[in-house]
Amino acid sequence: MRDALASPGLWALAWRRLRADRLAMAALAVVAAFLLTLLLSASGLIVADWEDEVAVNYAPPTFMLDRTGQPQSTAAPPVPDATGLTASADAPGARAAAAPPDNPFDPLAADLAELRAQLKEPAADAPDMYGLTDPLAADLAQLRTTLPAKAHGHGARLPSLPFGADKWGHDVIKKTIKGGETSIVVGLVAALLAVTLGTLFGAVSGYFGGLVDDLFNWFYSIFTSIPSILMILAVAAVLQQKGVLTIVLILGLTGWTGPYRLIRAEYIKHKGREYVLAADAIGASHGRKMFGHIFPNVSHVALVQLSILVVGFIKAEVILSFLGFGVPVGVVSWGSMLNEAQNELILGKWWQLTAAASAMALLVTAFSLLTDALRDALDPKVRSFA
Repeated sequence: MRDALASPGLWALAWRRLRADRLAMAALAVVAAFLLTLLLSASGLIVADWEDEVAVNYAPPTFMLDRTGQPQSTAAPPVPDATGLTASADAPGARAAAAPPDNPFDPLAADLAELRAQLKEPAADAPDMYGLTDPLAADLAQLRTTLPAKAHGHGARLPSLPFGADKWGHDVIKKTIKGGETSIVVGLVAALLAVTLGTLFGAVSGYFGGLVDDLFNWFYSIFTSIPSILMILAVAAVLQQKGVLTIVLILGLTGWTGPYRLIRAEYIKHKGREYVLAADAIGASHGRKMFGHIFPNVSHVALVQLSILVVGFIKAEVILSFLGFGVPVGVVSWGSMLNEAQNELILGKWWQLTAAASAMALLVTAFSLLTDALRDALDPKVRSFA
């Protein structure tokens, strides 16, 4: 009977409000799916073979192939021959016939035509310059047939993959999952470091006040007076080492200012409340009052800041890797994939860019929606539930 009459706590009420929001629960499911994929990838249960060259270079997605199994974008139109009949683009001389006509006003047209005639490719069984055939030709042909197909060509590789391949023949979808492991870990750990520092500094500054508050405010003003991107690049230049730990330190040491400002304001407001004065009257220590009494009442601010910074740091890691300050060579992330994709776009290979950008956009959007719903659910001013 007592349990039925007891009013729900803050966290129970927040979970009840969060479950009532269908969009928030859908966003939570997407975020949970990404985190589950992260754990499976880190443990090696999935995409452990993402570095295997399973397809030809720049293998297109499967839906880009026509009925004959050839890429739709590379199908050459039929070329009419000299007799007016239609010749195949793979027939001898088709490439020459498909070439644009010479400029009749070009003074070097005759010389170019003569050079083209002299540079015609000889036949495969033609004798060499000494009138003799190559004595090693048969041995080389036999050796090529005995060696694995992957060693001398792309015979053993797939011509296409469901989501395409990069320039080394890696599966793009597996590479995207492995890259998400790095980007999500960087976002989570860096956000946890930034919120921890911001909460600690804000608690000390807001609770004690006076000279301590002035010292932390001066330190805070230095960091906020410099644009964030310049601060990040300056710390990256000082560390001069590439790696996941370096990126975590860069983002964590420069991103604590937002949580510090909010936590400090909450501690200034709560340190004069009755429950804190009662704890002081019974002889509670400063640490117990700061983190045993006040912090549980302001923890929702730190939690919301954590979810916000995760989104921002995932995007910051992509920017750092794109600029060359991110992960080292051999470590894949969404930022490094986008950095590779900028050169692939020139060749018309868009699938790696689409895969990395779509995964990042989906996670960032879901995290942002979850953050908004979590902020509303944890608002201590909203105690009623409809």
